[in-house]
Amino acid sequence: MKIKSVKLRDAHEGSSNASFCSILWDLQSHHLVTASSSQPSVSIHDPLLPSHPPRVLRHHRDGVTALAISPNSTCLASGSIDHSVKLYKFPGGEFETNITRFTLPIRALAFNKSGSMLAAAGDDEGIKLINTIDGSISRVLKGHRGPVTGLAFDPNGEYLASIDSTGTVIYWELQSGRTLYTLKGVAPDTGMDTSVLNVLSWSPDGETLAVPGLKNDIVMYDRDTAEKLFTLRGDHMQPICFMSWSPNGRYMATSSLDKQVLIWDVKRKQDIDRQKFDDRICCMAWKPIGNALAVIDVMGKYGVWESVVPSSMKSPTEDIPNSQSRNNGLLFYDEEDQEVSMSGSLSDLGESEFPSRKRLRKQLVDDYDQHEDVYDELSLVPKAKPQRKVHRVNKEILDKEKDALKTVMSFRPKLQEAFQPGSTPLAPGKRHFLCYNMLGSITTMEQDEYSHIEIDFHDTSIGPRVPPMTDHYGFTMASLNENGSVFANPCKSEKNMSTLMYRPFCSWANNSEWYMRFEGEEVRAVALGSTWVAAITSLNFLRIFTNGGLQKHILSLNGPVVTAAGFNDELAIVNHVSDCLPSNEQMLEFTLFNISKGTQVFRGRLPLTPGSYLTWFGFSEEGQISSYDSKGFLRVFTSQYGGNWLPLFSANKERKSGENYWVIGLNASKLFCVVCKNPNTFPQVLPKPVLTLISLSFPLASSDLGEEALENEFMLNNLHLSKIQKQIEATAGEGLDTTSLDDEAFDIEAAQDRCIFRLIASCCNSDKLVRAIELVKLLSVEKSVRGAIQLATALKLPILAERFNEILEERLRNKTMDSNTGLSSSKHDLAVNKPYTATERLEPFAPSSAKLSAPVFTKKVKPLERVKFGKQKTGIDQSANLEDSKEVKDAEKNDGSSHVNGVKEVKNSDSQGPSNSFPKLPNIRDGKKDPSNPVSKSSNEESKKVVGERPSNPFLKSTVK
Repeated sequence: MKIKSVKLRDAHEGSSNASFCSILWDLQSHHLVTASSSQPSVSIHDPLLPSHPPRVLRHHRDGVTALAISPNSTCLASGSIDHSVKLYKFPGGEFETNITRFTLPIRALAFNKSGSMLAAAGDDEGIKLINTIDGSISRVLKGHRGPVTGLAFDPNGEYLASIDSTGTVIYWELQSGRTLYTLKGVAPDTGMDTSVLNVLSWSPDGETLAVPGLKNDIVMYDRDTAEKLFTLRGDHMQPICFMSWSPNGRYMATSSLDKQVLIWDVKRKQDIDRQKFDDRICCMAWKPIGNALAVIDVMGKYGVWESVVPSSMKSPTEDIPNSQSRNNGLLFYDEEDQEVSMSGSLSDLGESEFPSRKRLRKQLVDDYDQHEDVYDELSLVPKAKPQRKVHRVNKEILDKEKDALKTVMSFRPKLQEAFQPGSTPLAPGKRHFLCYNMLGSITTMEQDEYSHIEIDFHDTSIGPRVPPMTDHYGFTMASLNENGSVFANPCKSEKNMSTLMYRPFCSWANNSEWYMRFEGEEVRAVALGSTWVAAITSLNFLRIFTNGGLQKHILSLNGPVVTAAGFNDELAIVNHVSDCLPSNEQMLEFTLFNISKGTQVFRGRLPLTPGSYLTWFGFSEEGQISSYDSKGFLRVFTSQYGGNWLPLFSANKERKSGENYWVIGLNASKLFCVVCKNPNTFPQVLPKPVLTLISLSFPLASSDLGEEALENEFMLNNLHLSKIQKQIEATAGEGLDTTSLDDEAFDIEAAQDRCIFRLIASCCNSDKLVRAIELVKLLSVEKSVRGAIQLATALKLPILAERFNEILEERLRNKTMDSNTGLSSSKHDLAVNKPYTATERLEPFAPSSAKLSAPVFTKKVKPLERVKFGKQKTGIDQSANLEDSKEVKDAEKNDGSSHVNGVKEVKNSDSQGPSNSFPKLPNIRDGKKDPSNPVSKSSNEESKKVVGERPSNPFLKSTVK
């Protein structure tokens, strides 16, 4: 017999030890999917271009032990040692969801024929049958004494066969979930070697179940009676470790521990070809539409064995059983095969008075009724009606039902589950975060009877030392602030109801902790404020408690909660308002409450990047609502434009390849996060996470000016000014002093003028003169406008200088008119009307024709020593107060020489940038940014690690080394 040679190439490098590897074809044989139990990745290969690198999916945290692909090849499932089962879109590989989790590693996965159900099993006790449409667990099948290593749905949709490491095979009836047959010890006992898995497989026609035998053979069992039919025994010297049927069921490939692969003619019970490999072949897959076999060995090397069946024999894809070509999992037979002779004697049915189970099955049909719900597929198996004559189904009705069923079976986007900001998934045997925020963290480790909870503050000098707590309730969510912490757990049973617990840090009374239990509902999210505790439940109730445990308010929300966050008196809640869109977009709504006033501040849609989901939600240090989605976009809510969300950060522009950002908070200029390396999306408790500070920046388009950093600084300054203006109005309305806010606003306006002046210089150099005029109108300080005039003159732009001069004259006229009206201001209306002097900044003149805009901000009059632009503050000599236009002209005459000298520096300098073009500007010294003003820092400053930096936030002291 001619020995063929199959060339293998590395699919998963770096595996020095033997490990179980998986390989699959898709329906059209366009892709090969491989995985290894020694690596946490899934690879999608193009068999036509084997030299091209595969598409790699890195979502598991440990080795991938099982793969399954839906019959229509639109959905890929993977199981791992990390106890999770994940679903992906195929062939794109986009991650969809964690459809289920186990407490021990997964070993086997299998889709049913329609793709509506996924069976998953492993070292845990029990086989989970998961509805892939909504992610619910339809049934858990228990009966194996050892780890389940193989699963197979029969093609007709009635049975599930399973095998464990001890060699026991069980037939399950899907409709009832009961055990039909248990075959003990019929397969080899693989022991503790996880690189060898017992497997089993149904023939394509569903008549025969193939199981590895005890004599280095394959044993075939009857579908309905579980009787032994025949064996395939050849030259295998050691036990069979894998098998695969050809698409038509005529041939079978078997691999053994002896490193051989044999090809069998099942009907003749003879091997027709073989191949010897260097390492044991642990998985194989017949090509669905070709005469080829894909193989992979325990070292992660794969290859395709072409022309497996000799050309003189029947093709492995010829005469595929009809049941294979239907997508609904239902049996239909030709009319002559379906009819049962009514004139035959009982002897025709055999010795028994009643037909055997196998004969009865041939007579079963699905009596379609056009009024029946097409979702009956979710009941796992068709309803059978025995001993009835089959009537041919009307083709039109059948086509409609097939189309409806195909629509149902397509993967539906799943609503995002509720989560706590700053929490990490449960990791059995390891600590994980219940809460991590700007103040501190709460960690727990789940155990059999109780858990151990620890609360730590980043800055130990601020928060009290909180002793560890023994958790007998199994808390899965928590929140933390300066006053205390709140915990909650879902409902686990009638005796273990959902419980809410509040634990204050400091209290004058003993026994200040309190508990609330919920009957008929469970807590989904919790939040804390200065004087209140909030819990959102499965009944869409928002329950408000005081810090002492008084039940104060119960409100109804519009939909299931996603997450919640608190800050002082404000509570923000995110909830679903409808099902996901077909484009997989979550439809979320946020609501902002003021708990102390009992008011709803705002309600609106929460925007997300298309195809993403919410990963973090909370308040900035200044109290602005913020959100971060899985696509890496940070948004901050502002009252501008009637209430809107501004994208202030895009991780795609900042992060390096292979990095993920786990957000914990932000302030006015920085994002606080932990950088995680792929495939991890969240940090471990130990070692302690290292915080990274990243500058916020708008995701601007690439400007023809080439000054994205300055444009970003300009927009951020506008945002800060708008916020401070709102704070001043609110503070003044309450009759409080606004001096500190005025000073902060004044500093930001000065920084904004410096930024605008640099943009004007860049526009002049780039011949963007219209844009330069728009920018000059936004300048607040009169000296900045004069500097712009001198700059235009020095650059030989007389027409532009003339227009700048017209803008200045218009401002002076307006100032003179306001001064002549004798308007006076009081403490409460200084923000609107005030007398102007030349040494003070002027109101920005921004007509409707300007495209760029800055918030109009007014400021109360300060004493001369506080507002003058002297050397003490700005490095510019103080000129006399200009009370009218005459004094203005005298001042121009006196300062002309210094301005001209500054302009000469602009012409002779190309490297220092436009900041050198006018040294007389406030707070600009020789092109350097003002160190006293944090807003003047460049927005494209590189992100700095916390280590070695002394941030303004006190909680970071504990992480600085």
